[in-house]
Amino acid sequence: MDRRQSLKWLFGLFVLPATAAWSKEGANMTLVKSKAEWAKLLPPDAYRVLFEEDTERSGTSPLNQEKRDGSFVCAACNQPLFDSSRKYESGTGWPSFWEPLPNAVATKTDFGLIYPRTEYHCSRCGGHQGHVFNDGPKPTGKRYCNNGVALKFVSRADKLPELRT
Repeated sequence: MDRRQSLKWLFGLFVLPATAAWSKEGANMTLVKSKAEWAKLLPPDAYRVLFEEDTERSGTSPLNQEKRDGSFVCAACNQPLFDSSRKYESGTGWPSFWEPLPNAVATKTDFGLIYPRTEYHCSRCGGHQGHVFNDGPKPTGKRYCNNGVALKFVSRADKLPELRT
């Protein structure tokens, strides 16, 4: 176990139980599957990000360049999370948005890098999407920094996919 894993384990043991409650706006998960079920349904890289809270390498997502009109949906359950009109170029190498759709995400405190960050997940299935920071553009000042493999883009001209059951 390396130093980062050790610190993460200690924080998980002593700090996270007291702080890991979901925020009130997204505490109503309606799709619950085991990790084994999700692992069978998703590509390995998407599974690791969504249900093991991994992070994809910066600059690797084709969604960074996505400029069409449409919706970004959870790659696990297909719930719409962001409208393309809320996407912007943050320069971070990950798709970034200044506002999610109403009730689409839930937040909790993450101590994975020792200092607290706000992590957000799909409010329907709990799939990890990314972190939210207070350095985004107006009007919200927020940057929802998303893992591209945790999202799928659906053009406005296409029908949204059925919600996964």
